Amino acid sequence: MYAMQYHLTLPADHDMGIIRRRVETRGHRTDDFPGLGLKAYLIRERGEGSPVNQYAPFYLWHDVGGMSRFLVGGGGFQGIVDDFGRPPVWHWTGIAIERGRGEVPRSATRETTALLEDVDAAVEALHELARDERVHTAALAFDPTGWQLVRFVLWTDEAPGRYQVLHVSAPSLREIPQGRHW
Repeated sequence: MYAMQYHLTLPADHDMGIIRRRVETRGHRTDDFPGLGLKAYLIRERGEGSPVNQYAPFYLWHDVGGMSRFLVGGGGFQGIVDDFGRPPVWHWTGIAIERGRGEVPRSATRETTALLEDVDAAVEALHELARDERVHTAALAFDPTGWQLVRFVLWTDEAPGRYQVLHVSAPSLREIPQGRHW
């Protein structure tokens, strides 16, 4: 599994309805994208628990082939490049994924911390978190460049400071093995 995210930070007066309509009309295009486990179409709105307007989709990929096809192989990212330019894309190597009991995700969090010496503790904490009835999906990945750990969680409720989920494409989320990935 590989995790990926990019942020488009938009002007303070940007009409976020434009992003909402973009997702409404284009979001279905990844509903059956090969190699994609999950794409959460996320936004944050200035003044609603966020200091900025931001479009920030988060992805879980089965392998780098699907991710590469999406980014540079004509698989869909060109629409972002055409409309907004080429943003930096962060990507992480997967450690673990847990599917929760929650049905429809409404918000998301992404936390980045220093990679702990005891990764087992982080994996166990992810497993315990997934028992929360509000969790839809929880994933743990790392960036060996800066030795950082990222924890991404899709929640069925809303809370200040979280990303808002506009749409989720999950063509093969169930095919990503649950638990630790080694």
